[in-house]
Amino acid sequence: MTPLAITHATLTTALGRGLDAHAAAVEAGRSGLAPCRFLDVDLPGWVGEVAGLDALALPQGMAAHDCRNNRLAWLGLQADGLPEALAQARSRWGARRIAVLLGTSTSGILSTELAYRRRGPDGALPADFRYAETHNTYSLAGFVAEALGLEGPAWVVSTACSSSAKVFASAARLIEAGWVDAALVGGVDSLCLTTLYGFHSLELFSPEICRPWDAGRQGLSLGEAAAFALLQRDSAEAPLAWLLGCGESSDGYHMSSPHPEGAGAVAAMRQALAEAGLAPQDIQYINLHGTATPNNDAAEDRAVHAVFGDAVPASSTKGATGHTLGAAGAVEAALSMLALRDGLMPGGLNLRERDPALRIAYLTENRRAPLRRVLSNSFGFGGSNASLIFGAGR
Repeated sequence: MTPLAITHATLTTALGRGLDAHAAAVEAGRSGLAPCRFLDVDLPGWVGEVAGLDALALPQGMAAHDCRNNRLAWLGLQADGLPEALAQARSRWGARRIAVLLGTSTSGILSTELAYRRRGPDGALPADFRYAETHNTYSLAGFVAEALGLEGPAWVVSTACSSSAKVFASAARLIEAGWVDAALVGGVDSLCLTTLYGFHSLELFSPEICRPWDAGRQGLSLGEAAAFALLQRDSAEAPLAWLLGCGESSDGYHMSSPHPEGAGAVAAMRQALAEAGLAPQDIQYINLHGTATPNNDAAEDRAVHAVFGDAVPASSTKGATGHTLGAAGAVEAALSMLALRDGLMPGGLNLRERDPALRIAYLTENRRAPLRRVLSNSFGFGGSNASLIFGAGR
């Protein structure tokens, strides 16, 4: 593919708002995870909760869209000069030539969960509940496009944890086809009862802080996040980073377990390399999907080893942010761009004893080195896989 300019990016997680806040957290080896105190959830486990969402107001005239997920989206959109960048892009290209392509897994499902608590005696949901504008999967893109005055193609990808990685590939295809000149891509997923109790029922929600690549890992910690990037056909100035290649696959092995040999993951990584015209040795760092579940880490280790061997430094950043589900791809894309910008590969947090069965070059401490090309993996339930390769910009 022709390299595509990523002119701006931002992310909001439990670590803070904006690229610089996350760079400082990575430098300090700080985690945003804490014991779960979300609403009245009574579960052992750790979560990455974004502060201040309950008091946040949406823009005037957008009250019908009010829910935790859209509040998180709006909070995330305000950082790193993104509003000004979008205004400039809209002036340059026109509102109809900018796509809004976002990923989420549960969207605003919390609004439905809370509405069910207010059902009437006949079981009817409260009259003020607005499913279409809050819970509906498309509600995220609908809200963002309307709030920003963007009129180009808009859709939401919901393929579990690969969702907001796949929208980068969608944007590249739209721009290459000439349908649009720019795209706002990203992902938003907020904490809700369904995911917390659902992952607990699957025995995947760790009672302690998650420990990717650890011999005693017990599962994931959940987080919430909003991350966005602005991709443009060309850029008058040096971009933050370049999108060099995208790989997508679907192995369809199981509803919730990855292929044990990582077959779909291998296919996605190799396709991303082929699109970028790169060899495995051209990649200098890999941001792993790395959920800290026993099966996921083992399958991803096999897949990465099959493509890259044990020579390329790699780590999971979910020990810092938690697993942000449909937002994870965009969050880790932004963290990969930070690694390129700052020449800092983040060490994976919380590891006590390295699993001897896992063979790749997993980083347990930050490592500084000039970086030119990095790869980010996102692998979702149902065998939906996506790998992205980014190149250094300014």
